[in-house]
Amino acid sequence: MKIYGDSKSGNCLKVKWTADLVGRSHSWIEIDIMAGESRTPEFLAMNPAGQVPVVVLEDGRPLAQSNAIILHIAEGSALIPADPYDRARMLEWMFWEQYSHEPYVAVARFQVKYLGKAVAELEPRVVERGKAALQRLEDGLADSTFLVGDHLTLADVALVAYTRKAHEGGFNLADWPRVQAWVAQVEQALGIAEPVAA
Repeated sequence: MKIYGDSKSGNCLKVKWTADLVGRSHSWIEIDIMAGESRTPEFLAMNPAGQVPVVVLEDGRPLAQSNAIILHIAEGSALIPADPYDRARMLEWMFWEQYSHEPYVAVARFQVKYLGKAVAELEPRVVERGKAALQRLEDGLADSTFLVGDHLTLADVALVAYTRKAHEGGFNLADWPRVQAWVAQVEQALGIAEPVAA
């Protein structure tokens, strides 16, 4: 399996993390979206939407959209709950992530970190919705260690990708202590915890 992704993108990294966690052999092909590498004819032949990530499966079939990809990769693993209701709750979080979290938390991060905007220059609606998304996570973690019960699922993988970098968009995770603790637990489970600076 080949993963075409930009290592600056949480959507791309969650595909790599999932593949690593379930032991799925793959090669990573770096695509620099800032340099237009997702708009070449070769790339558009794999994904006409011109977005990363894209995987090309072992049999040559392409698949796009990060949450669809991780669902495919994790099929049959403990990352997908066996209970139908818990599986649906996992999907509920994953759908919400792409519609109500990523467009605000990730967009704020991209504009500040990669476009050089000051946090004060961000569109107020982006900041407001980003804070609301982080509060929704905080509330969702009130009664459980992970988003769906006490075990890591794809919901956690999907949502940690940009939440762990929310500070780069001006969001202080100390304002959401359960989220902050959850990020640390998920990072540890995925083996992606960053060393603490001395």
